[in-house]
Amino acid sequence: MRLARVAHSSGVSFVALEPDPAAPKEKVLAVEIDQHPFGDPTFTGRKWPMADVRLLAPILPTKVICIGKNYADHAKEMGGEPPAQPVIFMKPSTSVIGPNSPIKLPPNSERVDFEGELAAVVGQPCKDVPEARGTDVLLGYTIANDVTARDQQQADGQWTRAKGYDTFCPLGPWIDTEVDPADLAIRTELDGELKQDARTSLLLHDVGALVSWISRVMTLLPGDVILTGTPAGVGPMRDGQKVSVSIDGLGTLTNPVQQA
Repeated sequence: MRLARVAHSSGVSFVALEPDPAAPKEKVLAVEIDQHPFGDPTFTGRKWPMADVRLLAPILPTKVICIGKNYADHAKEMGGEPPAQPVIFMKPSTSVIGPNSPIKLPPNSERVDFEGELAAVVGQPCKDVPEARGTDVLLGYTIANDVTARDQQQADGQWTRAKGYDTFCPLGPWIDTEVDPADLAIRTELDGELKQDARTSLLLHDVGALVSWISRVMTLLPGDVILTGTPAGVGPMRDGQKVSVSIDGLGTLTNPVQQA
């Protein structure tokens, strides 16, 4: 199932994206979910053609937990060896935006980078999850861009400011509950030019291990988002450009870049 969050003529709703039986094969309906998508969702009966809704960030997490240097080639391009254990940092919930919303470049940064990533969405409250059950507690997967003010990351020595600006966590376009995250192609393009090209099979710590590791530190809640790390090829964005992150089975997350 593909789950999304949309704005429509009467408000905002969680929806399931389903084929339109009355239209050509490629047409999709947004079918409204009652209240929230966790557990066994129920439906209100309302539905809209996709042309009549706007995709938002598919979830509003209480927290976004991120993993640094989880691809060996990215660790190398950042000038270090891959860490033996996952490195955790966080982005505030206020950094989250949806598809096609602009990434705003802060005026006090001279370099803001894209970082395309696979994101896992937590589906139930959990703590101390065994690694073998790490993926069992997830609702599904989406795409993220861990936008980073690289000059501030290097200047500060820790990453909160550099990764915490409003608009620095694009998510979307939807959550897929069935995709297998083990070996998905992940690509990032800037104005149509390929910049990152890797596979999730190259993650140093896979999704199940990450969920287990994080849950031994903090309780995870439904809707929390885990960014699993970015591959090599990160680079700067400029005002007027457009960045797109694509992952097999999850579609493409595209955001324009604007000077704040």
